[in-house]
Amino acid sequence: MLKILLPTILLVPTTYLLPSKWLWPLTLMHSLLIALLSLHWTKWSSETGWSTINALMATDPLSTPLLVLSCWLLPLMILASQNHMNHEPITRQRTYIMLLIFLQIFLIMAFSATELILFYVMFEATLIPTLLIITRWGNQAERLNAGIYFLFYTLAGSLPLLVALLLLQNSIGTLSLLTMQYTNPMSLVTLGDKLWWAGCLMAFLVKMPLYGVHLWLPKAHVEAPIAGSMVLAAVLLKLGGYGMMRMVTNLEPLSKELCYPFIALALWGVIMTGSICLRQTDLKSLIAYSSVSHMGLVAAGILIQTPWGFTGALILMIAHGLTSSALFCLANTNYERTHSRTMVLARGLQMVLPLMATWWFIASLANLALPPLPNLMGELVIISSLFAWSPWTIAITGTGTLITAGYSLYLFLMTQRGPLTNHLVFLDPSHSREHLLITLHLVPLLLLTFKPELLWGWLF
Repeated sequence: MLKILLPTILLVPTTYLLPSKWLWPLTLMHSLLIALLSLHWTKWSSETGWSTINALMATDPLSTPLLVLSCWLLPLMILASQNHMNHEPITRQRTYIMLLIFLQIFLIMAFSATELILFYVMFEATLIPTLLIITRWGNQAERLNAGIYFLFYTLAGSLPLLVALLLLQNSIGTLSLLTMQYTNPMSLVTLGDKLWWAGCLMAFLVKMPLYGVHLWLPKAHVEAPIAGSMVLAAVLLKLGGYGMMRMVTNLEPLSKELCYPFIALALWGVIMTGSICLRQTDLKSLIAYSSVSHMGLVAAGILIQTPWGFTGALILMIAHGLTSSALFCLANTNYERTHSRTMVLARGLQMVLPLMATWWFIASLANLALPPLPNLMGELVIISSLFAWSPWTIAITGTGTLITAGYSLYLFLMTQRGPLTNHLVFLDPSHSREHLLITLHLVPLLLLTFKPELLWGWLF
């Protein structure tokens, strides 16, 4: 763990001291080396489930894929941001890269924390760099409004979690995940206990986000620069799912009954946000709403609390992280050329940029869960575990899958097919930097189909 965390921390002074002409290439190379080094976490040697480095930080099969995804994303964010940050003064470029590095440090510590208070602090700390990236480097004037939505939704959801954790510490005497599993189950019977249970999960449901508390996400995505959209879609939403997996296993025996309204809301959200996607005109907004739809499935898979549900949720989180991040990168390549996110104004691009159209096609198919990609593995495992829990859920999940296929194809056809619009007189050719960026998203996704046990978490 320290051989990943220390180089990441040392990236901060490196970024500050590098000569300006070497800033982007060297930070990219350094972060890519850290990402490649993080792959050794996937080689599992521990027999106890936890591989500990000290009393506060450890990895297990649940946190390892998410840690590797967090490390893998930093070089991709640096690669994606290079073009639109070129016109900024060098001090602002350094600040931007340092915010991305701080974000990675907080994420590594959040995913590897074994003490719940440390996890909570790092969970909240990720808010600060993300907020600065959205409000300072966002594209439109509404970015401040988006930042306020993001801040207050997340804070309002997570303050009850802090109170709930302090009460938990008071009642069982420890907040260490290593020892909590051996404590006696709590008898949660009163109304206060039920409110405490809801407080424990609310922060994570807002972060995921659950349908109903999701309004901050499309705003934040649409206004954020490309790196902000990538890290939001790929990693920050997964913090909610990861926190739920950690907490739900310690909240028995109440969870079974109290989960019903949240499962109903998550499944209803799959259909509702999918339907919203079908009538979106804004490219980034469509991809953002599709994230809410996928995370609804993840939330339902976690809340039914079966091994299959947990496994499917973990697979879908990783697969969705890579896919939606790739889609945001592709949307950004369109935006940098057409300066518009409206899909009707930038259609028919397959005629001009045929190789980019290939990337769009693969990413859209990954989004609609084409076999044998991990997206399909995750969705099938969740849908079958929901069906085993209640056969009625097949109607909702089946409809959600059809709608997902519908808006994924709509996304591809609107941006790539049809005649070119007349106002597009001059378009830059696609750059090798952009092709490398999409390759680094989609190749890991394809390779995971050959070694899926890296993602199957606690089941194996």
